[in-house]
Amino acid sequence: MKRTLVFLLTTCLLVTTGYAQGQQTIFNVLDYGAKGDGTTLDSPAFQKAIDAASNANTGAQVLVPSGKKYLLGTILLKSNIDFHLEGNAELLISTNKNNFIEDALILAKGANKLKISGTGVINGRDMEFYTHYDSTDEWYINKEWRPKLFILTRCTNLEIKDITFGWAPFWGLHLLGCENVVINNLKVRNNLQVPNCDGIDPDHCRNVTITNCHIVSGDDCIVVKATRQSEDYGPSANIKVSDCVLETQDSGVKIGTETTQDIHDITFERCKIITSSRGICIQLRDEGNVYNVLFKDIDFVSRYYSAPWWGRGEGISLTAIPRTAETKLGRIHDVTIKNVKGFSENSIRINGTKESRISDIKLDNVDITMVKNSKYSGEVYDNRPTKVYTPLEKHKTAGFFIRYADNVLLKNCKVWWSSLSPSYFSHALEAEFSTGIRYENLKGQSAFPSQIETVLIKK
Repeated sequence: MKRTLVFLLTTCLLVTTGYAQGQQTIFNVLDYGAKGDGTTLDSPAFQKAIDAASNANTGAQVLVPSGKKYLLGTILLKSNIDFHLEGNAELLISTNKNNFIEDALILAKGANKLKISGTGVINGRDMEFYTHYDSTDEWYINKEWRPKLFILTRCTNLEIKDITFGWAPFWGLHLLGCENVVINNLKVRNNLQVPNCDGIDPDHCRNVTITNCHIVSGDDCIVVKATRQSEDYGPSANIKVSDCVLETQDSGVKIGTETTQDIHDITFERCKIITSSRGICIQLRDEGNVYNVLFKDIDFVSRYYSAPWWGRGEGISLTAIPRTAETKLGRIHDVTIKNVKGFSENSIRINGTKESRISDIKLDNVDITMVKNSKYSGEVYDNRPTKVYTPLEKHKTAGFFIRYADNVLLKNCKVWWSSLSPSYFSHALEAEFSTGIRYENLKGQSAFPSQIETVLIKK
């Protein structure tokens, strides 16, 4: 009798709040009032389904059924749910600011065991947040307000897989202070001429794996940050990115620019960067330190784009430059770049400053082909953002350029030059204000071997 009563109560509970499918309880957003017609605001219905699923505390699924378009303002995801975009389900971002909390479509705060899955699409409707295309600067000009797609804060045991998101008006997937995160097989489809539409931003995060993602993004594709915050979210550490295909008008894989706390034990490997303004980048501008970093087995193409985009075609760029005169700058040290090859319009650049010398850098089997094939002016290094140094510094273009650095090893590296090299292409290796510069089995000559020496190391 007792067992029968328990069974009946359980059955009634499932009918009220969801239905069982296998071992998982399903909470269908349509059962909570969502219309899926693309015009009715469905976020209140979504939130009811999310709250009910989280309260069940069983790892329940919030099902967003296929074949419909759902107009949403902010929704707050919670612990112990699988937020599942079935089939071709599409979330459309609202353009009404009053429908948002904290200027993001999808929020989570302190969620544990949150999963976001499915093959559906999140559409940021980027053009609704821009006024026009500036044909001089070659990018879109945004309106006063534009939301992010995701801000997931202090989440633990987070999994995001298989979804597509894109057409973002601002940052895409922003992870702030999250731990134990697995991101797999995401597709990001942003507009290459929309600024600030980063792909994936782990920010003050630890123990993160990002793999098998295909990202198209006007701004940085995958960028590890430590942004300035009003509370302490800790360092960024133990982050691994692998097997991704990336296309951008900014950096392919990057650390920085915001480096207000330490960023360490970071690995990027087996990635292909189809196009970028910087293939591989560490951009230190604040008080944090960046160390124990590995870039391995990466192919890239790096080129100039229009002037507003940071990066002037550097294949690899490690820079430590103070943001302002008041900045107490951290350090970049212990970085290995191995089995990396690509085509570039500008140098592989390791550039510290008087304020912060870069040290203990190893380049092993780095193969660079220097070729100028874009329409934009060259002969410049990009120091932005800084109010201390010249933002765009006129400088001849070496294959490898090193400044204010110590203990740098080039091992089995190669420099090749196109047959139509511009006059400002120069040495295979140039170094200044540096110590402990070593090169073993460096292959290649200067751009103009009859006029310029292969290696120039200034005291």
